[in-house]
Amino acid sequence: QVQLVESGGGLVQAGGSLRLSCAASGRTFNNNYMGWFRQTPGEERNFVGGISWGGGRTVYQDSVKGRFTISRDNAKNTVYLQMNSLKPEDTAVYYCAARSFVVDSDDAGEYDYWGQGTQVTVSS
Repeated sequence: QVQLVESGGGLVQAGGSLRLSCAASGRTFNNNYMGWFRQTPGEERNFVGGISWGGGRTVYQDSVKGRFTISRDNAKNTVYLQMNSLKPEDTAVYYCAARSFVVDSDDAGEYDYWGQGTQVTVSS
């Protein structure tokens, strides 16, 4: 049984910061690509960014480049999303996800495991 559990969401004022965590359990993810997605009501789940579990290679959606940073702690089987300079348009439910492959992907349909999501609300 694979489980991904996100934490760290909450309410923050515009310009503030939050750090989301995604703890993986049930198997090792040394060869899995990990992604962060976000979703607002009535919208599709959109790719925020991703990281290769072993190599530390990251990629980001243009709207978050320079503000968000993805990192990982392999010893803890945990991926992080550091969000700085938050804007009201960053308000969403944030999900972490894992692929069963090493290759990058920004397509939610290509991810095999999902967390339950954590709400991030940025007030203006």
